[in-house]
Amino acid sequence: MTEESEPRIRCVGAVVLDDAGRLLLVRRANEPGRGRWSVPGGRVEAGETDHQAVIREVAEETGLTVEIRCLLGDVQRPAPGGAVFDIYDYRCRVTGGTLRADGDAGDARWCDAATLATLPLVTGLIEALTHWRCLPG
Repeated sequence: MTEESEPRIRCVGAVVLDDAGRLLLVRRANEPGRGRWSVPGGRVEAGETDHQAVIREVAEETGLTVEIRCLLGDVQRPAPGGAVFDIYDYRCRVTGGTLRADGDAGDARWCDAATLATLPLVTGLIEALTHWRCLPG
């Protein structure tokens, strides 16, 4: 007997720390997680690589350009209709642009540890960042 697996939706996220050790976050303007803060990211479009998707999503949501440093890890989150978001998070470094919220981001900001502790965050963000040793200083 075989089990029917849930549809998987490939997504990416960008974990970006600036020279001051602050973490780049966006406030989600849409579901899932509307109104909550998360790292920039979203779905990988057809024909796109993870790296292309990360660069596109960061530019769309924050106005910043980034380069990918490394894959930090992946997490799975429930998606609508019983699907699963497979989210691959990458460590990135800003190479240009000016911070501004746009696209799926209602707001964008650099956050230090004290600010991060006061924000409503998407489920599991702190745990993932802790595991990957990427919390702001």
